[in-house]
Amino acid sequence: MAASKPTKTLAMRVLEGRGVPYEPLYYQVVDHLSAAEVAAAVGLPPEQTFKTLVVLPASPRGRPILALAPGDSQLDLKKLAAAAGEKKVQMASLREAERLTGLERGGISPLALLDRGFSVFVDETIILFDRVEVSAGKVGVGILAPVEGLLRVIGAQVADIAG
Repeated sequence: MAASKPTKTLAMRVLEGRGVPYEPLYYQVVDHLSAAEVAAAVGLPPEQTFKTLVVLPASPRGRPILALAPGDSQLDLKKLAAAAGEKKVQMASLREAERLTGLERGGISPLALLDRGFSVFVDETIILFDRVEVSAGKVGVGILAPVEGLLRVIGAQVADIAG
């Protein structure tokens, strides 16, 4: 697929500011792409492309959660609830996710949401890779970043959350 116009996003500036090297990945989006389609567009296996999902705890005092899961898997809400210490969690609706993050579906990035009050969980399979792709905070733009640096910057807890 043809690349979209190169853009430097907040997520890229965050990594630069923290001294984490990354490779920007640009891809064309005609309609919403699945994580597996994004992986194909940037030339990576889907399990190396992590999608960011917005999840809400059932508890009114609980904080919204960003869950990063491999592109070839589904988020397991029961596993995520256990990892987050919640009795139950549910996926945010598209409208809720966009309202809570201020980002468009397909462009939600944990790197663009630091200091926004989200708990962040990443599926444990991330440790199988040296580098993974995550959204750069804008539809059609991704970041290939080293796992160690990415986890440090986003302050994520690594857990078994995908099925």
